[in-house]
Amino acid sequence: TKGDNEAAFDRVKLRPRVLRDVTRLDTGITLFGQRLPHPIILAPIAYQRLVHPEGEVATARGAGMAEAVFTLGTTATATIEDCVAASQSPVWFLLYWQSDRAFNGEVVSRMAALGAKAISVTVDLPTPGDRRRQFRAGFKIPDSLATPYFKDRNTGVLKVGTAQRRAMPTWADIAWLRSLTTLPLILKGILDPDDAEQAIGTGADAIVVSNHGSRNLDTLPATIDALPAIAERVAGRIPIILDGGVRRGIDVLKAIALGASAVMIGRPYVYALATGGAAGVAHCVNLLRRDFEMAMALTGRA
Repeated sequence: TKGDNEAAFDRVKLRPRVLRDVTRLDTGITLFGQRLPHPIILAPIAYQRLVHPEGEVATARGAGMAEAVFTLGTTATATIEDCVAASQSPVWFLLYWQSDRAFNGEVVSRMAALGAKAISVTVDLPTPGDRRRQFRAGFKIPDSLATPYFKDRNTGVLKVGTAQRRAMPTWADIAWLRSLTTLPLILKGILDPDDAEQAIGTGADAIVVSNHGSRNLDTLPATIDALPAIAERVAGRIPIILDGGVRRGIDVLKAIALGASAVMIGRPYVYALATGGAAGVAHCVNLLRRDFEMAMALTGRA
């Protein structure tokens, strides 16, 4: 699936239109009533201090420099208040559902008070999958890597009075969470049109078409292949964000042509963070944005 996430984009061919006025290109979109200058969003990625001393704070700063939304994960190595302070762009928060239902509501309320502009919930991870590349690499979280929300990095025990364990929400839990917050609610990990329909019925404000970066279950469809049927079912009722395999601005164009409102990037900006910190993250987004604008012009889409 990791290979197909990228290869599937290459199988999609562009149809250029000529002699159109593309002297002024508009890459802007509106999400949740807010105008964004481009549709490239930074996906939630855990433990970013593994690759850079500032971790998510540097990512947030780079996102602000590139006018991109940044999504902070529950397993972050920085606080949301530090990320909000570092970025002029919106910061979203991704919730990994915990075993105490009320605690999830408390986390969402806290994140809203600290500046989160949207809440995303992972819905495709009832259990960790057979992550063989991780096992082969001998990957583990170093004891020295402190996280603000977790005290036990291997089991996901939250730093609160009672021990929390990661759990899997149901549709009833999502409906309950919807009733608690006025923030936009995004469900991340949808690959089936029926689930997209149920997400709308449960009150989701947007969905993310994602196969979890291919990390959790192999032989899932590439996200760009899953997108058209979901977009047809959603029929413009809520925004669709495409996550997985975006490596070029051309991929952004293809995702939007096939029904997405925006895209998320993951691996590209983490590699950029590792090599260039905040400036690297900004450079990564700006490269994609420039390539996207070029592709727009060359296909006759202003």
